[in-house]
Amino acid sequence: MALPAIQFSEETKERISKIIDITKEVVHYGYLPLILYLGYTRSEPKPNLINLISPFAN
Repeated sequence: MALPAIQFSEETKERISKIIDITKEVVHYGYLPLILYLGYTRSEPKPNLINLISPFAN
């Protein structure tokens, strides 16, 4: 069963395209910081922030 085709105006197509582009940027640049943040805040014992930033701090 095929879905009916929806006709969008050019303005709507441009808006959808822009939203998709912005979403791709947010996911691209926000994924790794989110994973690092979750790992830092959810781990036991919590690591010292200086030890995370500098490999020579000990």
